[in-house]
Amino acid sequence: MTAEPTPAAPDDKDWTWVLDQPCPECRFDAATVTGRDVPELLRDAAARFQNALTRPDASTRPSPDVWAPVEYGCHIRDVCLVFTERVEMMLSQDDPRFPNWDQDAAAIEGRYWAQDPAVVAVDLGNAAERAAGVFHQVREDQWQRTGVRSNGSLFTVDSLGRYFVHDLLHHVHDVGG
Repeated sequence: MTAEPTPAAPDDKDWTWVLDQPCPECRFDAATVTGRDVPELLRDAAARFQNALTRPDASTRPSPDVWAPVEYGCHIRDVCLVFTERVEMMLSQDDPRFPNWDQDAAAIEGRYWAQDPAVVAVDLGNAAERAAGVFHQVREDQWQRTGVRSNGSLFTVDSLGRYFVHDLLHHVHDVGG
């Protein structure tokens, strides 16, 4: 049994600013992306992440309070599932309010640190492909449909897709993938 590590520092930033300005860490610029770009970007990020999960250090934290690639991989897998659900809500409901998702609690409850990187790679690929498929099916008249995050942040299908892609690409950057 893998011992529970020190929890990683919680991420309590509101990252919605990446929709208005480039991310200085990973260099993602949402202004250069449209919702139509999301499926290809998701697939590329997932492939790069899957590659990182094959490294011998995939289960090793670079420092006690920074996730190992496998933990980031679990997070990305779960982000794909959450965002797929959110887009499906936006496409089928008028102005849905998204349920809160506590990513830090999910990491602890899901024992991300104890996951098998090979299994995570497959699950991440499947989750990213499902998300890419949902974004690929969005019709032109649906990109501006809206939904609201539990903290009040308003998204369109387009802005949610660009925000979502940043999360994946940022974590690819985090693990050097």
